[in-house]
Amino acid sequence: MNDTPSIEHFPEAGFWRKSRKGVWLFAAVAALIAALLALRLTQALTVKNAVNQKTVPTVSVTYVGVSTVPTTVSIIGTIGARFDMPIGVEGDPGRVAAIYVEAGDHVKQGQVLAHLNISVLEPQVANLEAALEQAKAESELADAEYRRAQAVGASGALSAEETEKRRSTGVTAAAKVKVAAAQLDEARARLARADIRAPADGIILTRTVEVGQTVTPGGDPLFRLSKDGETELRGQVAEQDLPLLKVGQGVDVRLTGIAKVYEGHIRLLGAVIDPATRLGTARVSLTPDPNLRPGAFARAEVTVSNAERTVLPQTAVLTDDKGSYVLIVNAQNKVERRAVRVSGMVQNGVSIAEGVVAKEQVVATAGAFLEQGELVKPVPWQADKS
Repeated sequence: MNDTPSIEHFPEAGFWRKSRKGVWLFAAVAALIAALLALRLTQALTVKNAVNQKTVPTVSVTYVGVSTVPTTVSIIGTIGARFDMPIGVEGDPGRVAAIYVEAGDHVKQGQVLAHLNISVLEPQVANLEAALEQAKAESELADAEYRRAQAVGASGALSAEETEKRRSTGVTAAAKVKVAAAQLDEARARLARADIRAPADGIILTRTVEVGQTVTPGGDPLFRLSKDGETELRGQVAEQDLPLLKVGQGVDVRLTGIAKVYEGHIRLLGAVIDPATRLGTARVSLTPDPNLRPGAFARAEVTVSNAERTVLPQTAVLTDDKGSYVLIVNAQNKVERRAVRVSGMVQNGVSIAEGVVAKEQVVATAGAFLEQGELVKPVPWQADKS
């Protein structure tokens, strides 16, 4: 018979085992709750930091300063020849027999540009030359007869009436010589006009005639000549800007598509204002250059004065339906909207006439993403990194 006691004889042992299981279960539940609380706390701190970072953005600011800004006047117009000379037919109408120049050629005064048919004029000149020789011969004969009459008239061989008659014949013959000479000069002049010549040194701008074409005096010009190749800008100026200009002022002229700047000087200012457009005229003399072709569009700028103006970066000035404005960062680092009046564009930004004062901090970039009253962290703006 086994005398070893069974578990039923120790009821406290079962209770102890059940108690240990409960403790472990409670510890596990407590650890899980602590982990969840730690996770929620971490998430809350992360969200709070993100909210704080979002509500205090870093913005680039620039300080309002004063710069020397030149005041310029614009002249808009076209390039033209200073002396645009039309060349046509001066003499008799005729058919063009030859053309010796093209548009763009440099010519000298008196140079033949075109030649008309002279098949009729040459015989006329030859005929008049012969008539002049005949008139001279008759004049010489009449003069000799008069001298002989004077020689024998003293002896009574000829009457005074006969002597006077021979003198009159000699005078008439001399007059016929003058008439024939004048007619010959006229014919030669008409023959010379068959050659169309350049009236001055310059550049041929246009050629509108062809060989075989019949031309007449008073018709359309056959050529257009720019005397001495001189060019000028013929432009228009706003009425309020015209009093700022003076004859002799230097001008910078720019052509469309060409980076080069051409220097010129104002040579003439218009005396009237167009009542319809409220524009005046100005002419700017230019140094001849192959690129300064008549008819080309050009824009000129004249610096009339230098003034101290407030200048801000172009990215700092915003515009909406209420007008132009900037965003100011005040002493509490909060954003304020400030209406401004823009006076114009300059090389390094926008010129501000009124609305901001010196030493104020202006949001330089990305101002459209900020709200009025928003707290920001300002940092100095660097233009080369914007």
